[in-house]
Amino acid sequence: MGASCSSSLVDLGQLDRLARGQSPIHRLDPRAKLLSALVFAALVVSVDKYALGDLLAFFVFPIFLLVRSGIPPGFVIKRLLAVAPFAVMVGAFNPFFDREIVLQIGGLGISGGWISFLSILVRFLLTVGVLILLAATTGIPALGQGAEKLGVPGIFVAQLLGLYRYLFLLSEEAARVTRAYRLRSAGRKTPSWRVFAAIVGQLLLRALERAQRVYQAMRLRGFDGEIRRLSSMAFTRKDGLFLFGWVGVFLVLRFFHPADLLGQIVMELGR
Repeated sequence: MGASCSSSLVDLGQLDRLARGQSPIHRLDPRAKLLSALVFAALVVSVDKYALGDLLAFFVFPIFLLVRSGIPPGFVIKRLLAVAPFAVMVGAFNPFFDREIVLQIGGLGISGGWISFLSILVRFLLTVGVLILLAATTGIPALGQGAEKLGVPGIFVAQLLGLYRYLFLLSEEAARVTRAYRLRSAGRKTPSWRVFAAIVGQLLLRALERAQRVYQAMRLRGFDGEIRRLSSMAFTRKDGLFLFGWVGVFLVLRFFHPADLLGQIVMELGR
C-alpha cells in the first residue's frame, strides 16, 4: 500500500514535469488542444462497431502528438496498461453474444463479437491515449484554465484543481500511515481486516484534518472561490491552424472511410 501511494505521488510529479516541456505541442493554447481532443473522442466513439479499419486510421493523431511533443512512449504505455483491464471487462462478453460471421480470412471465419471486442480496445487506446498526452503536454492547471475559458463553471474547475493538488497531500498521509504500520508489525506485510479498517479510518481522519488546515490557509491568503493565475492565454493563428486542421482531418477519417479507399487502390494495383 505504501509503495503504491509513493508510486502514485511520483507519477503525479512526473506529469507536472512533463507538462513544463517546450515542444511545439506544449506551446499550443490549452483551448486548442482541449477542443481538438473532444472532437477526436466524439468522432472515434461514433464509428461503427464493426469498422475496425476506420478506427485504425485515427491513430495518426496520437502518433503525431507523441512524436511532436517528445513525451516518452513508455510513460503513455504504462498508464494505458494500468487502466486496460476496464476496457477488457467491458467487451469481454461480446464474442459470446454476437457469433455471426462477418469476416473471412482464408478459411477462418471471425464473428462480429470479436470484431466489436477489438473495436472497444482500439477506441480505448485512442481516447485514453490522447487524454494522457493532453494532460502530459498541458498540465492539469492549464487544462482547468482552458476549460473555464470555454465556459465550464468556475466552481467545477476550482474543485477539480483542488482535488488534483490535494492528491499529493493524501498520498503523503497514506504513505506515512502505512510506514507506521510496517514499523510496528514485526515484519508482517499483509494486515488483517481489523487492522486494515483501522488504517483506513485513521487515514480518513488525517485527510479531514489536513483538508481543514489547507482550507484555513487558503482563506487566510484571500481565497474567495476563484482561482487566479499569473499567466494569461492568447489564441494565436498557430493554435487555430492546429485546431481546424486536425478537426478537418478527423472529419475526413470519419466520413470518407480512407481505409476502404486505400484497400480499393491496393486491389486495383494488384490486378
